[in-house]
Formats: sequence, C-alpha cells, structure tokens
Amino acid sequence: MRYISTRGRAPALAFDDVLLAGLAEDGGLYVPETWPHFSPDEIAAMAGLPYAQLAVRVMTPFLGGRIEPAAIAAMADDAYRGFNHTATAPLVQLERNLWLMELFHGPTLAFKDYALQLVGRLFDHVLAKRGQRVTIVGATSGDTGSAAIEACRGRERIEIFILHPHGRVSEVQRRLMTSVAEPNVHNVAIEGSFDDCQDLVKAMFADRVLREQLKLSAVNSINWARVMAQIVYYFAAAVALGAPKRPVGFAVPTGNFGNVYSGYGARAMGLPIAQLAVGSNRNDILTRFFETGVQEIRAVEPSLSPSMDIQVSSNFERLLFDLLGRDGAKVTDAMTRFRAEGRLAVDDAALRAVRKLFGGHRLDDPSTIETMRAVHRETGLVIDPHGAVGVAAARALRRDPAVPMVALATAHPAKFPDAVEQAVGVRPALPPSLANLFKREERVTLLPNDLEAVKNFVRGRASLKGAA
Repeated sequence: MRYISTRGRAPALAFDDVLLAGLAEDGGLYVPETWPHFSPDEIAAMAGLPYAQLAVRVMTPFLGGRIEPAAIAAMADDAYRGFNHTATAPLVQLERNLWLMELFHGPTLAFKDYALQLVGRLFDHVLAKRGQRVTIVGATSGDTGSAAIEACRGRERIEIFILHPHGRVSEVQRRLMTSVAEPNVHNVAIEGSFDDCQDLVKAMFADRVLREQLKLSAVNSINWARVMAQIVYYFAAAVALGAPKRPVGFAVPTGNFGNVYSGYGARAMGLPIAQLAVGSNRNDILTRFFETGVQEIRAVEPSLSPSMDIQVSSNFERLLFDLLGRDGAKVTDAMTRFRAEGRLAVDDAALRAVRKLFGGHRLDDPSTIETMRAVHRETGLVIDPHGAVGVAAARALRRDPAVPMVALATAHPAKFPDAVEQAVGVRPALPPSLANLFKREERVTLLPNDLEAVKNFVRGRASLKGAA
C-alpha cells in the first residue's frame, strides 16, 4: 500500500511516513494509490464484531504491513476502551428507516475522538520505533483541537500546538482545549476565522526550513490516518443495518469535508452506500457546489453550529483529485486559481458524476433550532446543532424511503448548551468525567492573524522541549 499526493509532485510514501508527514511536500493531500476492496462475503463477516476488532479489520489493508498486527490490535483496544457506550458508536432510531449514529461517546464528546484516540497511539508507536519527536500544529473550528489534545497530552515525543478562532467556538469546546495542563500542550487563539487558522497551518507546512527544523506533523483531517480511522464507523452502521445485502445512505454535517470523504472512502472499499447527503449551515460553500458545480469563497459567518463555520473545505481536494481523473497537475492548477481568485468550477460531466452520490442541503440557525425542537418533540432525544443539520439533510435529500438513512450526530448536546436550551428548554449536563470543566484553569495565548507571529510563538515554545 502506497500513498500519493493529490498534486502529483511529492514522492509516494508508505503508511507510517504519511502518518508523520501529514501534508505532502508539494502542498497536496495523501490518498491511497489504489483503494483496498472488501468482497460482500468479507463485509458480511464483519457483523457482530466489537468496534475495536472491526476497526482493525477495516484499517489493516491501509497499513501496508508497516504496523504489526498485534500492535494495531492493542492500540485499537486501548483507544476505544474508554468510550462511554458499550456499542462505541450506537444507532438510535428516529423513524422508519431513519437512524441517528451517536458519535460523541469519546473523551471530548465529538466524532473526532473516534479517529484521534487511535491516531495519537499510532504516533507514539511509530515515533518510539524511530527514536524521533514531532511538533504537531493544527487548526480547529471547535472539536478537532480538543480531541487532538486529549490524544496527545503528556506524550513525551509530541509537542502539540492548536490554533482556534478567538471567540468563535463554544465555551465548552474552548475549555476542553485550554484547561489541559500538560506542558506539551499549547493553545493559541487567533484573531480571525477558522479559515485563517487553517491557512496559517498550511503556510507553516509550506515553509520547508521550519517544517524540517521543528519536524512538523498534522492531526487535522488533512492527515490520512484521520480519514482511515473514520471509515470504520461507516462500516459499523451499514453492517448493523443489513449491508452488504442492502444499501445504506448517510447524512453528514460537515465543514472541512473530512467526515463525509471517509464515507466516500468506505464506498470505494465496497460498502454499498447509496448516497451521501452533505449538510451545511449558512456557510454553505459545499451545498452551493453540489447545486452549481462552483465553489466560491464568501465571508465566514458565525452560526449555532460553529464547527461548520468554514468556507475552504480542505478535504474537498481529495474528491477533486478523482473528479479530475487523478491528474495532479490539474488539481494543482485548480487549487492555485481557487486560492488566488476565490472560485473553483468543474465541468458538467464532473458535476453529473458527483451528483450520482452526493447532494447538499443548507440549514440556517432558525431552522436548526426548529429541527432540534422537532426531534425532541417526536422522540424525546436531545441533539446538538450539528446533528440537527445532519437530520435535516437526511430528510430533505433522501432518494429512496426504502433505503435506511443514517444521520451522523457528531457532537454531544452538552457542548452547545445555549442552543439546546433555546430549542428545547433544557440545559444539558456534561458527563460526570467533565463535571468540573468550568472550574479548571485555562491556558491560552491570543495572537494576531499573522504568520510570523505564530511561527515565532511555535519556535519559542517547541524549542523548550527540544523538538528540533
């Protein structure tokens, strides 16, 4: 198993090298050279497996023999043992053939835990074998940061820096990051949007001297290992609902496109996924693309679902790579013009191809509240704003009522108590493990949206631990 860059000018790498590299040297994202494929019989044999064992079964082909079978099994078992539901990623029925998959039973109450709890252990394993250290730099719109910090806290071979948009994440999201006291954890609030944070991270990776000096690595969904680990819960849900004998659809609230791209990957591996419904909030660049074939950057607007307040969806480049015939030069040209002009368009043939699987649906804040209220009224369930976007997309875009549809609930409602209280009149409590969250001391540095300021901060703090 080898991995190639979407921009075609970086060397093909094995899994462990891709894990540590994060972003390719040419600025592209790594994807498998060829997708592994499971037969219907192999998928059927996954039924009833505990989540950790299913994870090993699904991910093993991607490892290319670079991680020993006993090691990946132990890491998966350790990663998911601490989740607070016996099913790990349980399904809850909302109505006939409409299900909610709860992806918030990990330590930071968001779907990012399902990948990052494993990825942190993979980093530890590979770095220990090589006798190396890395400096992880990541951007978050709310949930990736806390999940990455939880996965990397206290790990002696990792120094982690997480950038978040100042004042644009919920208080619970912020505190889950800034209340971690380990000395290898550094939180930076940027005076700007998530897209600004993401651009700063990409610019640091583009600085080859800095990248080599600090051994930069990434845990954002630009890191292939994140996508790989998220593919697992698509298999878990589909097999539980009758795959491979019947197809399943998924509705995914997404901003950076990594979560729904994992569903695309599961389908490429043989899982019978009938459709992928993409849910957007008012920052609807993805929905506009699926409607028109054009991505056009607009100003980021704050919403009740802040993890989706994004206008530049990094992982879309992986899908674009396939839409452009896996031609790295075409991707490079398209992405260069997109960053320069704020506009990216595909031809009619590519749009028709992408619409066979994908559709987009937008939900503004009042409609998000109404969806949360309706789900509570109909089922008694309390869902968060992002989950509401997923449910609304499932209902709006479902193509065949006979096909089970799974909406992804990507965050615990307690992470967004103000929105939940507005919708259903109940302020959800945090789980007991986080009951003292609001009493913990916070550690965060506020910096301007300035590349040199951020570089200097990272250099100064990373050098204290000898990451270079």
